[in-house]
Amino acid sequence: MNRHARVLPVLLLAPLLLTACGSEKASEKAAEKAAATDAWELEARAQAMGVAPELVYVTEAPGFTLAQQSVGVLGDDGFSATWVDGDTNALLRLAVDRGTITADTCPEQPVGDMAGEHTTCERDGDAWYRTGAGRHEYALPEKGHVVRVSAETDAVPRDVLRAAALAAHRPDAAETDRLLPSADPAPASPVERGDLPRYGDGAPDNHVDVGG
Repeated sequence: MNRHARVLPVLLLAPLLLTACGSEKASEKAAEKAAATDAWELEARAQAMGVAPELVYVTEAPGFTLAQQSVGVLGDDGFSATWVDGDTNALLRLAVDRGTITADTCPEQPVGDMAGEHTTCERDGDAWYRTGAGRHEYALPEKGHVVRVSAETDAVPRDVLRAAALAAHRPDAAETDRLLPSADPAPASPVERGDLPRYGDGAPDNHVDVGG
């Protein structure tokens, strides 16, 4: 094979390599732009509710669906939402708030909203399994906040509770759309006036009937 024959395939391949490199960079930029848009949407929706964006989480469990009306603020700027079992009506509550949880502070923190009740704590991997006041909970300490998933002890088995806690994560764009209400205010409905006729120039109808 002569020198020209060896150089030709390289020359033919070069444009393909450049095209592939350009496509890869374009895809990376598109992905970065989409991620930035998703983050902005989450931030806007969360802040409209008074929730810190970094405290918004979502979870899932077989048979449970989100109760949209339960989504709201917890404490100053925390987040909470509840999932309902369609067959048993059992409730699975996700709560995220600022703070920490350790072996020393775990027994001092009530399970759910039942202050003053005795709380037991058991380490389970990176999480704490906690019981008290007829409820049980998995608490996962994160950086600067704690993710909690709780339910009534008799309503939701521990393994289901644990799976839901481990499944808790930051929402993607589609999950944000389903989880949080829109940051845009709903358009105001026009007020219908009974004294405005449907014809003419739209001036109020001040006609007085006979005897009035």
